[in-house]
Amino acid sequence: MLTSVRDTLMRRVTQRQLIYAAVVFFVICTLYFAAGPSRGTGRWDVSPSLLGSDTPPEVWKARAEQVKQAFRHAYGGYERHAIPHDELRPLTNLTKDNFNGWGVTLFDSLDTMILMGLNDEFARALPIVEQADFIPSPHVTNSHRGYAPFFETVIRYLGGLLSAYALSREPLLLQRADDLGRLLSPAFNTPSGFPAFGVNTANGETVGPTVGILAEIASCQMEYTYLALATGKKAHFDKAEGVMNNLRRANVSTRGGMFPRRWSLQSGRPTDDVLSVGAAADSAHEYLLKMYLMTAQSDKSSYEMYIRTTNHILTNLMYLTDARELLYVTDVATPTFSPSHRFEHLSCFLPGLLALGADQLDLSLDVLDPRTLGDEERRSYELLKHYDLRQLHRWAAEGLTTACYLMYADQPSGLAPDEVQMQPAPGFPPRGRQRNRVGGKRWIDAMEEWRKYGRRGAPPGVGDRRPVQFTDQEQKNMKLRSARTNERGYSLKRTDYLLRPETLESIYLMYRTTGDPVWRERGWQIFEALERECKTPSGYASIENVLRSPAPQADDMPSYFLAETLKYLYLMFHERDLVPLDRWVFNTEAHPLPVFTWSAWERSKFGIPEPSS
Repeated sequence: MLTSVRDTLMRRVTQRQLIYAAVVFFVICTLYFAAGPSRGTGRWDVSPSLLGSDTPPEVWKARAEQVKQAFRHAYGGYERHAIPHDELRPLTNLTKDNFNGWGVTLFDSLDTMILMGLNDEFARALPIVEQADFIPSPHVTNSHRGYAPFFETVIRYLGGLLSAYALSREPLLLQRADDLGRLLSPAFNTPSGFPAFGVNTANGETVGPTVGILAEIASCQMEYTYLALATGKKAHFDKAEGVMNNLRRANVSTRGGMFPRRWSLQSGRPTDDVLSVGAAADSAHEYLLKMYLMTAQSDKSSYEMYIRTTNHILTNLMYLTDARELLYVTDVATPTFSPSHRFEHLSCFLPGLLALGADQLDLSLDVLDPRTLGDEERRSYELLKHYDLRQLHRWAAEGLTTACYLMYADQPSGLAPDEVQMQPAPGFPPRGRQRNRVGGKRWIDAMEEWRKYGRRGAPPGVGDRRPVQFTDQEQKNMKLRSARTNERGYSLKRTDYLLRPETLESIYLMYRTTGDPVWRERGWQIFEALERECKTPSGYASIENVLRSPAPQADDMPSYFLAETLKYLYLMFHERDLVPLDRWVFNTEAHPLPVFTWSAWERSKFGIPEPSS
């Protein structure tokens, strides 16, 4: 009898414990998914191997403060030695006037000061902003002395002014942005409406070839559209809309629906067949998604162009290495779509863009009408319709960001080379019309094998990878170094690190969209390397050879180091999400502009059609 009662009590206790444990587990899961960084349309799955971090919040707060002090150190050196010139040479404390001589580092840094709460620095900058005459200095060192390079001036100066205005509501900043936007506007006086390379802001004359580079002619729409909103001036809106209309009209069906690198400023049509997400192309692809997001998802044509572009990237520009199965993106030339297998640091913005789109949008092929697609576009469409497009973008974002991070973690300096040559895995045998027509294993072909064989394990190129570092002996011995290069899956084409932000941009966006703290830890590793290898008594220097530590420094501190590199690190480590991704959109120079909705009056005034349902 006693045994029976005891057994009954034990069963009740066990049931209570199980119920209690289940409730606790449910509460923990609920808190885990509800807390953390802000997200768009929902948290998404990440590779289990990437989860976990023991770093407490107070440490991240201290790390954010360290980044702020790094900014103060760099900007303080610029203030002491370089203002009102463009950039500081951090080894000699000399100056450089490479972007008009108006003080590009100051203009590029305005919104970073605001986000970091550096009110004294911001206050000291405003009189210089007010006094700027926006007439190119005769001391400028670029090849077009007397002409402001349109693209760089828009993304750095105009973007910096507009973002600082949006964050501070300081009227002076909008007034100067309006002045600069007007002075630069003669660049649009080409037969096509695509902007010329440079403009003399004193007399309106333009300079440059009749063929424009994609990134330079199609990366001004965000700035001019927001300037139109803030000032109410239709002339600014018309400039941006002219660029967008050219892109909408362009027939790129033979190029897989993707915009090539070079365009005629006369006809507004493409003039070459090279497809790339690196130099000369990168930010134009970026602005397709970001224009759609900034205008509260009202411009459906931007979204359609973004899907067409990324469809082709996913199916034709992304490859896997033989060693470590690293995922990378390269440039190709049509009509053969033959790849170079060159991987640029500049291209490391792409995974962050893919992560942003997957976070904020319910991506779908439904936006496309298959009947309107060219043969190459249709091949991509047929391949991708077997996948959840949003999930595919997430996998691509994770795999590419991991590869970009490893370019840092693999080097003795902890910093990434500017360009590498990837060693592709062998391609699959030809299969009918969807055969692999080029050298190397395309990611989509590997994904198809994975899908057809039951989706076992992680998708190709996705998941954690270990760094492969050279030892001191391997550094000295060429034969040993060659063997280790093969183990890495790539060789270095350029050994310099130019304080670039693209990888940190993607790591920041991966953290904000997944909540996975491993991305934060990887960002911290890179910051530690910056402190160790790049810091000088007056600033931070670019690196000549990432294969050495201590690394030899170059006398160069680009303005984007303060505008982008340090900003992304600070936002990554800060305990609050200072720039929520559903409320702000970064331009290509990391200047956040607010998401907005056109009013009925603005639509009428600017001639904007009502958005389709």
